[in-house]
Amino acid sequence: MSQGPGAGGVLHAHAGAPGHQPSPQSPEDNDRKVRRREKNRVAAQRSRKKQTQKADKLHEEHENLEQENSALRREIGVLTEERQRLNEALQEHERRCPLLLPLSFVPTLRPGPASCLPR
Repeated sequence: MSQGPGAGGVLHAHAGAPGHQPSPQSPEDNDRKVRRREKNRVAAQRSRKKQTQKADKLHEEHENLEQENSALRREIGVLTEERQRLNEALQEHERRCPLLLPLSFVPTLRPGPASCLPR
């Protein structure tokens, strides 16, 4: 910025604007410009803070989901092992249960409830 002779105001020189003459700036214009810059600075700070808070919230949510995912994977492992044990027990039961054997293989059925049925 430069001061024009005898104008008493501030002049703007716009580089790259051919044919544009600098115009004097009144103190009110200068005050408006300062207020506008301050308002913009505050708005930019608020925007950056909001963006940071959003990123922090997403990071926290990511961490919580990772923990939940790990817990669910552990539960899957436990349930898979339980299913395997139950399948093995069922296969063992099916080999021994007199109710499931073909009749030609059952020697003599004893009277009373079968041992594989709940009492």
